[in-house]
Amino acid sequence: MTEYFVQAFIYLLAAVVAVPLAQRLGLGSVLGYLVAGVVIGPVAGFVGQEASTIQHFAEFGVVMMLFLVGMELDPKALWAMRVRLLGLGGLQVLLSSLAGLGIGLGLGLAWQTALTVGFILALSSTAIVLQTLNEKGLGKTEGGRSAFSVLLFQDIAVIPMLALIPLLAVGGGGNPEASHDGGLSLVAGLPAWGHGLVVVLAVGGVIAGGYYLGRPLFRYVIQAGLREVFTATALMLVIGISALMSLINLSPALGAFLAGVVLANSEFRHELEANIQPFKGLLLGLFFITVGAGIDMGVLVSSWGAVLALVLAVIVVKALILWALALIFGVRGSNGWLFTLGLAQAGEFGFVLLNYSVQNRVLDSDLSQLLSLVVALSMFLTPLLFIAYDRIVLPWYRRSTNAAEREADAIEEQAPVIVAGVGRFGQIVCRLLRANNIPAVVLDHEIEQIENVRQIGLKSYFGDASRPDLLETAGIAEARLLVVAIDDRDRAVAMVEHVKQFHPGVWVLARAFDRGHGYRLRQAGADDVISETYHSALELGGHALTAMGVHPMRARQMTWAFLDNERAHEDELFEAWKDMRDGFSPRYSELFMKLEEALSGAMDKDWGEPRQEDVPVWTPPSSPTTTSHDA
Repeated sequence: MTEYFVQAFIYLLAAVVAVPLAQRLGLGSVLGYLVAGVVIGPVAGFVGQEASTIQHFAEFGVVMMLFLVGMELDPKALWAMRVRLLGLGGLQVLLSSLAGLGIGLGLGLAWQTALTVGFILALSSTAIVLQTLNEKGLGKTEGGRSAFSVLLFQDIAVIPMLALIPLLAVGGGGNPEASHDGGLSLVAGLPAWGHGLVVVLAVGGVIAGGYYLGRPLFRYVIQAGLREVFTATALMLVIGISALMSLINLSPALGAFLAGVVLANSEFRHELEANIQPFKGLLLGLFFITVGAGIDMGVLVSSWGAVLALVLAVIVVKALILWALALIFGVRGSNGWLFTLGLAQAGEFGFVLLNYSVQNRVLDSDLSQLLSLVVALSMFLTPLLFIAYDRIVLPWYRRSTNAAEREADAIEEQAPVIVAGVGRFGQIVCRLLRANNIPAVVLDHEIEQIENVRQIGLKSYFGDASRPDLLETAGIAEARLLVVAIDDRDRAVAMVEHVKQFHPGVWVLARAFDRGHGYRLRQAGADDVISETYHSALELGGHALTAMGVHPMRARQMTWAFLDNERAHEDELFEAWKDMRDGFSPRYSELFMKLEEALSGAMDKDWGEPRQEDVPVWTPPSSPTTTSHDA
């Protein structure tokens, strides 16, 4: 028992030290986990043979991840992505497998062995790619969605690969029973039609059970009022489905994904995600550590030339195939590079196919060790490919886009109001102006945003409103009002400074991200500054008071008092902010505390009785957790 505690401490300590350091350096958590595994494994020798055993357990993190991914989708979303799923994903697996087959034949392998190698290297790392895309906020981009489609198809393709590998046994036969390591199986000894029937029944059972039994089960558990029981139920669901898929020789991750899709529209979806997320993150991290710890330095040292050549061949060949597919399917520009670099590696399911191939005598142990090292090293290099995308590809495309950016639209009219930025904030301003028949010239440098607002009848022009020449063309010299609603803090400040310097008569309204940005805009000369979240947060605070039993009219008076109190101290705080150095000012802190004391006093004052005509009909909430609406 002591040995297990020591090993667990070593794994956790390595993660605690390496991952935050990697994050600070901008390398991402995945590379931190991999480096931690290398340090405690082949470098320091703190852990060793148990890494492969722990890896089998940690692979459950991949299962949980696909369950959560499935809950983000629904059957309609899957149908909508059918072209990418079948076309992009199917062609990637097919072409990569054929490329692996060709390379294997060129190296003198039997065609059965070469095809199996192609299967293994065609798969990419679902765990690393999805984790990194989520960390970097790239999952919703064109390249990220395309990568997800391919990864999903690859996970599905593991099933026919597992079915085909026993038929490729070199020297005849194969050993199907070995694939279960002497464990339980519902399909052992069944004919092909029987195996297929069991698979159909199991998949149908998962779908039907999730649809018809999921909600009653979770309602029953919630009635107990114990959060840990709900967590246990969520884990039971994922583990049970994974076990069922393993018993019928299918991928546990695919079964978990299918269950997630079934529960995607459940009212318990968010609670399930919240309960499973911590386990998923910890197990995925443990999985990456075991990948690093499992690198066989002996094989690497003795065959480093062959290993490096194969790793580079895998990355280059897959990248060429992915780049060609990106061009065919219209994934261009930086999204094409994200798609290409993100998937140009082997994946964790490669280890599953490797073990299964050895058990069925398709691959010998020496070749399996070599390929295992190739898979691990290609996964190890994946975060570096993402870093190359961040540090090289994106800056290059941004520079080239700026250099060859489409010319600004010809502005055909001038108006007393110019609105710079027509995102979620600027749209509200534009709609209010239009509703009152006040003409405005609307500018934005995001072409997609321009197209969106044109569809709802807001006439707008493409162009960077922070460019002085474009402002001149838009008529800033004759304008009465400039609304600065762009989502770039520095450009907004620079625009205000320019306009107030050369056109001081123009009234400037500016959108601020926070208090500090608001002070910068005011210092630049903005006549009126509005924080983008201030009034909505104040409104929500009033509703919070009402929900806790405060009369709606009294809550409204309190929010007005809050606003008046802020305005009364605004100039004093602004002057103190000007003297701040390195983000700190004792005087500013002192004034802010006085503001809070004044606010408390304003809340405690004796409020006068509201007029009858101002008082809405209202019933106090029966408890602090429920609220009644105005009648």
